[in-house]
Amino acid sequence: MFNFPINVRRVAGIIGIIILAFVVLEFNRRLEELNLLNQQHEMVLEQATQAVQTQIALQTQVAYAGSTAAVEEWARTEGKYVQDGDLPMVPLAQPGAAPMEMSTPVPLPTPMPNWQVWWDLFFGEH
Repeated sequence: MFNFPINVRRVAGIIGIIILAFVVLEFNRRLEELNLLNQQHEMVLEQATQAVQTQIALQTQVAYAGSTAAVEEWARTEGKYVQDGDLPMVPLAQPGAAPMEMSTPVPLPTPMPNWQVWWDLFFGEH
């Protein structure tokens, strides 16, 4: 039969190479995990920066909304208020021009629910 002489140095070298391969594979797995965690870290930092910028913008809007300038702007544009000393003006049509007729919108019929349509089909007054 075959008689293989067992060489201790050769066996130790093969075991060492196998252990080295496992160490390299584990190191590679840890590097991939590190890269993934770094990407997640950068994404979280970006989201945090955006959240802080949004917070600052909202705080600025709140501060402006509570100021007298915002109240004055609303009163003059949307509220149609006048300040003391202002001369309110009402635009009038040209003399001799036909008055504008305001058309009333036609109301849209409301659709009937499905159960009522079926009820009218079977038990309706037709």
